[in-house]
Amino acid sequence: MELSKAQQIVDDWIKKYGVRYFNELTNTAVLMEEVGELARIMSRRYGEQSEKPSDANLDLGDEMADILFVLICLANQTGIDLEEAFRKNMDKKTSRDKTRHIDNEKLK
Repeated sequence: MELSKAQQIVDDWIKKYGVRYFNELTNTAVLMEEVGELARIMSRRYGEQSEKPSDANLDLGDEMADILFVLICLANQTGIDLEEAFRKNMDKKTSRDKTRHIDNEKLK
C-alpha cells in the first residue's frame, strides 16, 4: 500500500468513526504512549527483561500498526505528504551515509 493511500484511509476512518482528530499535542502524547508499549514488548521479548505472562500474547505487529496510525494522524493534521517526506529522507540518508555503514569496522 502506498503511504498516500494509508493517509487517506486514516483520514476517512477519523471522519467516519473518530469524530475528529485529537489535537496535535494530544496525538504526540498518544504516539509516545504507543512507542512505550512497543518498547515494553521489545525489551521483554528480545531484550534482557523477563516477559510477564500477561505480555506473552501481545501482538508486536499490532503495536507497530498503532504507532503508524498515530503518526499518519499527525502527518494528516500538519499537512505532511509522508510519501514525499520518506522519499526525501531516503535520499538524504543515501547521500549522507552511502559509505558510513559499509566502512564501519564494528559492523563487519
